[in-house]
Amino acid sequence: MTIAVCPGSFDPVTAGHLDVIERCAKLFAQVHVVVAVNAAKKPMFSEQERKDMIIQALQADGITNVTVSSTDGLITEYCTRVGATLIVKGLRQNGDYEAELGMALVNRQLSGVETMFIPADPIREHISSSIVKDVARHGGDITGMVPQSVYNALLNAVSEEGHNNG
Repeated sequence: MTIAVCPGSFDPVTAGHLDVIERCAKLFAQVHVVVAVNAAKKPMFSEQERKDMIIQALQADGITNVTVSSTDGLITEYCTRVGATLIVKGLRQNGDYEAELGMALVNRQLSGVETMFIPADPIREHISSSIVKDVARHGGDITGMVPQSVYNALLNAVSEEGHNNG
């Protein structure tokens, strides 16, 4: 049985992320969605909030073969710990491929774990966490860009940012 790992910062999880995760869940018996914690970055949502939003979105969609967790170490160390032999990454545009290819080669060198790329659904390829946050900060409509588990949390977080900065 192949265990696949879908890593990312998921700050927040978007409809594009969920599309890749759900497609991955159809291909593999067990999928681990791993929130990568990077101490050098200041995310909008805490590690636990990001995990909870992903869990809620997957439950709403009836996805049951996915484990949601996090790591602050190398993703290859996580893969070794859980017995995963494959990392799955979604690609939106050419720039994603260029950025992800180097990481895929390093991951294979470090642990023998292969990386599989899944192209984004063209309907969602423009959606990224940073774009969604920017649209929300400027009062734009993020309906359809994020799951319901994220929608209100994102609007609340943006509102709090405004109050704290204003």
